[in-house]
Amino acid sequence: MRTELLRFNGAVERDPAIEAWMKEHAGELGAIAHQWFEAMQRCGDEVRELLHDGCPVACLGDAPFGYVNVFTSHVNVGFFHGAALPDPGRLLQGNGRFMRHVKLKPGTPANAAALSTLIDAAYTDIKKRVEHG
Repeated sequence: MRTELLRFNGAVERDPAIEAWMKEHAGELGAIAHQWFEAMQRCGDEVRELLHDGCPVACLGDAPFGYVNVFTSHVNVGFFHGAALPDPGRLLQGNGRFMRHVKLKPGTPANAAALSTLIDAAYTDIKKRVEHG
């Protein structure tokens, strides 16, 4: 069963609202969010971004694949099609129909290699979804 691909209007190469969001979320949690959002931005030349529901979202064109959000004591690095991603590092949390996230806390070492692999997989996944409709 094929599902309709989620699309967001207004994604741009660099959104000033995201720069402002990053400045508002300075400090330890903001640094974690910034690090992983930059990893999403580096996935490819076609990556676009926008602020959606109050958090930075990375898109392939207008199709979102990842986001970051800062909470009181942790950062979520989320994936719009996370339920479909391979997760050998067992980092993904959540039980929604599509979305999953990785929860990162200051002072707790992140499995950077596994998270980088998830980000790359999310980008590859959205690219296939966009190209094959």
